[in-house]
Amino acid sequence: MQKRIIQILILLLPLGLIAAYKHYSEQQKDKEKIITELVINGLQFAHYQHNDLNDEFSKRVYKSYVERIDYTKKFLLQTDIDKLQEYEVLIDDELKQLSSNFLDLSDKIIAQRIKDAEEYYIEILGEPFDFTLDETLELDDEKNSYAENTEDLKNDWRKALKYQVMIELKTKLEIQDKAKENNDTSVVIKTYAELEKASRAKVEKRNKDYFRRLNQQDRTDRYNLYMNSISLAFDPHTNYFPPKNKEDFDISMSGQLEGIGATLQEKDGFIKVVNIVPGSPSYKQGELKVNDLILKVAQGDSLPLDLVGMRLDKAVRFIRGPKGTTVKLTVKKVDGSIVIIAIVRDIVIIEETYAKSVIVKDPKSNKRIGYIYLPSFYVNFNEKDGGRRSADDVLKEINKLKAENVDALIIDLRNDGGGSLSDVVKMAGYFIPQGPIVQVKQKTGAAKQLSDTDPRVQYDGPVAVMVNSNSASASEIFAAALQDYDRAVIIGGKQTFGKGTVQRFINLDDIVSGKADAYKPFGALKLTFQKFYRISGGSTQLKGVEPDVVLPDNYMYIEYGEAEMDYRLPYDEIPKASYTKSKDMANRKSIIKASGKRLKKSETFDLIEQQAMSIKKHRNETVVSLNIETSKANQAKRKEESNKYKDIYKDTTLVLVTPLEADWLFIEKDTTKVESAKKWHKSLMSDPYLLESIKVVESL
Repeated sequence: MQKRIIQILILLLPLGLIAAYKHYSEQQKDKEKIITELVINGLQFAHYQHNDLNDEFSKRVYKSYVERIDYTKKFLLQTDIDKLQEYEVLIDDELKQLSSNFLDLSDKIIAQRIKDAEEYYIEILGEPFDFTLDETLELDDEKNSYAENTEDLKNDWRKALKYQVMIELKTKLEIQDKAKENNDTSVVIKTYAELEKASRAKVEKRNKDYFRRLNQQDRTDRYNLYMNSISLAFDPHTNYFPPKNKEDFDISMSGQLEGIGATLQEKDGFIKVVNIVPGSPSYKQGELKVNDLILKVAQGDSLPLDLVGMRLDKAVRFIRGPKGTTVKLTVKKVDGSIVIIAIVRDIVIIEETYAKSVIVKDPKSNKRIGYIYLPSFYVNFNEKDGGRRSADDVLKEINKLKAENVDALIIDLRNDGGGSLSDVVKMAGYFIPQGPIVQVKQKTGAAKQLSDTDPRVQYDGPVAVMVNSNSASASEIFAAALQDYDRAVIIGGKQTFGKGTVQRFINLDDIVSGKADAYKPFGALKLTFQKFYRISGGSTQLKGVEPDVVLPDNYMYIEYGEAEMDYRLPYDEIPKASYTKSKDMANRKSIIKASGKRLKKSETFDLIEQQAMSIKKHRNETVVSLNIETSKANQAKRKEESNKYKDIYKDTTLVLVTPLEADWLFIEKDTTKVESAKKWHKSLMSDPYLLESIKVVESL
């Protein structure tokens, strides 16, 4: 299918367009024109839902783009908006003509406004704030308006900076008051004026870093933002991926990369090491440490490149590299010494992204329950065989748990945003003899059934699937299929995320060749080309999957998920597939009833529901006081309320956790892996949702 899309897009791209680009001085704009035409053609031809490039489409793009270039409304003036708004219904015409007047104007305006604002914050933070005045600040940017003039904009900045300083000052005053109360001589007592000045200095430093990052943004960044505003006008999951973003997406989906295995952060203009991935090249080499500052980078024996002041994403490109190559880092250690560290790059495995399992127990029961945690339906799209795949890994975990004679199985898909469609079909098939798993439909033609054709049942015991409001896409397919087959009980909040669409990547470099090669790479287009439906006929789009056992959660009283997104595709239904239900859920009603009785008696879930009501209430309270005494009183009131919920997840006696023997023989050889495992086990031991899931699956 993807090959066919690419072939047609090649025909749609005018050959004269590429031939016309000759001037190197306009190379970036020439490249933008190629990308724009590729993206527009791809969207119009291959997207699931047809969208005309008309005034309504133009309004969508305009709204999305303007919101993204100044989401805080602290840079653009209303006069700027008035100028940009002249293009509100002209963007579609510009796209057809491959014109960039709107983008050129917005780029020029926002770049200047950033420079202006940089002067505001320095001037404002140069003088003390009066925190006795009864001023307020609206924190919800959507409720704010653009400033009418420069003075109004400066005042908006003043109030925003005053709020930041007040937060710092309250913290310093609280620390000092506690020190006085406890006779803690390690804290140097300062005057109010000294603390206020120190708070302003800290906020100034933070804003200096913020503006350093803003000033590193360029025309290309805003063009990429513009392309995403265009793609998002089709639906929330259609995106343009610049080459760097596509690389990051592949890493998140595959759980591996080629590099040194260090997590980096931009701090005060330096590239700082904040974590070393266990087992990575940096970990094995041993010299690079957390808090080291990377000053320069060299490829092999080449001259080093200065990284000071460079954007993090650009610095990472030079530090990452192919397996087997050597990178030399000039590093400033914590003691101030400068050293050169040579590291041979390799495949870095991010273990946290992969499936893992343990045995869990209700302390009051003798039944041993297998628990599998799956963070995503991962796959390596850049390898022909998919590399390490989620379905294969889950099967390995199932077999390890079966070897330890577990009585039932829990599969945890909470916060699992989905991934590979083929993997979820294969994985759902582990629990049924054979039959349809999901139905998929393109914008034309009948729906197609994706089925499990393997008659083997890899696990035939009781199964529960844990979900929450962040379980999306492939997670919803899996939960829906097992629910429709009556093969598992689904446990979670009122519904899952509600993403019932399928996306595919089109590598834009594959579509053009010849003279256009000089402008590569172009990036990729991720677009929605299918909707998926349950085998019972309904879509998970917007509605998600409603669990059999509904547990209170923090999102139960607020709108959340796909239904909250702009330009989402609608819910609809198609004819149901032919399938045979199992008899595993004959006691479904009694299970739900028994769980309901436990919930009514549960102080923990009662607190969670109260917390959900509190979240709904405070979500709409977006105006804050800039009077420090009023703010303190409001904070004390909020803290008193939140104290009721602080111990919800602290009881580590709820669930007994036992690592698998096969896993522990491997883990215990590495102290870092031991600490990571213990931390994970501790979180499971205090999880009330897991305890209730154990009780439910025990009764199947």
